[in-house]
Formats: sequence, C-alpha cells, structure tokens
Amino acid sequence: MRLVTALAPLALLAATIPAYAGTITIEGRGEVRAVPDMAQINSGVTTQGATAREALDAHTAAMADLIAALKDAGIETRDIRTSGFSVNPNYVYSDARDENGYILPPKINGYQVSNSVSVTVRALEELGTILDKSVNVGANTINGVSFSVADPSELYNQARKAAFADARSKAELYAAAAGAKLGDLEAISESQNINNPMPMYARAELASAAPVPVEAGEMTFEIGVNVQWELNNTAK
Repeated sequence: MRLVTALAPLALLAATIPAYAGTITIEGRGEVRAVPDMAQINSGVTTQGATAREALDAHTAAMADLIAALKDAGIETRDIRTSGFSVNPNYVYSDARDENGYILPPKINGYQVSNSVSVTVRALEELGTILDKSVNVGANTINGVSFSVADPSELYNQARKAAFADARSKAELYAAAAGAKLGDLEAISESQNINNPMPMYARAELASAAPVPVEAGEMTFEIGVNVQWELNNTAK
C-alpha cells in the first residue's frame, strides 16, 4: 500500500509532461525585393601617342574634362575614386625574319595610357544624363553599371522574419506528421545572399542628344536560416 502511494505522484507527473523525442532542424528562406536607390559606374579614358609623354598629356587633359563634367553633374568628390591607371607600349608584329631565319622581335609603335574611375551616383534619375555627359567629354570606356541600396539593413530584417516564419511553419508540419510537437528553441544560424540586377553595359557610341536610357530593375535581399527545436511526443 505504501509503494502504491509513493508511485502515484510520479505517474501523474509523467502523464502531464510530453516525452522527449529528439530534435528537428529545418532550413527556412525569406526574401524581400526592393528598387535600388544608387548606382556605381566604372568609366575611364584611353589615349594613345607616339611617345609615352604625348599619350600621358592627352590622357591628363581628357581625364580632367571627365572629372569636371562629373562634378558639374552633381557628383561629389567623395564619390569619385581612381580605380586603375596604366601606361603600355603598342607593339607591331611582323613575319619578317633575320638572316638566320628567326622571326624579328616586335617593334614599339607608340604608347597607350588608360585610367578608370569608379563613380557613385546617389540620384538615380540623373544616371542616364551622367553617362551621356561622360561619353561626350571623352570617356571612351564604360565597363558597366551596378546598382545597390544604400542602407539594406531593414530589408534584411524583414527577410529574417520571413525566413524564421518559413522554418517554423515547415517544422510544425513535420512535427505534426510525426505525432509530435515543437519544444524549446535550440539554435539558429543564418546566411545572406543578395541578388543584384544584371549590370547595364554601355559603349561610347551610346552618346546622343538624349540621356542614355537606364533601367535599375529590382534587387532581391535573401536570408537563409537553419533552426533547431526540441521535438516532444504529443501528450496522451
């Protein structure tokens, strides 16, 4: 009789607490789409001359015109950064051979100077005009335009919430199918991914009386999470 009395509270406790059944780890994904609010242009000037000095002088004048045009268009000094500079000889190759039958080495036929600048455009409505002005003053190299959002932190936070909700919804579905319930949250880890619009490539011949047409499209800010919960058997 005493043994039965002692076991009764334990039996009652076991009946009210679900039995532990392990853990469940689920991946969730959340994404938010947004229109870019700034752009990055990589443009520059390539000049040639009979000598390195001649090519450099022509290049210096052309780059000064380009930078002045960018500033006149409203680009701040902090948003113009030199990203490349090179001076290279132009070689001329021939099939001529010396008296021993060997091909003669190439000869230098002038020099080429190249310089590029990375420009941040914070007013996207001016992007087409800036591209057009850059070409008009001598920018003969425009490698592309990339778009971005100045402050994506709130967009990522929205994606995080969506990713966790996605993970929990799937976890609850699996738990119910297994005859169990989600228990305490054990761990969360995340990964980020940003999907940029394809760069818009431009060439010098795009210059015209009208601004170059540019479409920024949308960007996708994506968060992936792995979430782990305790998994408890459903109480009987």
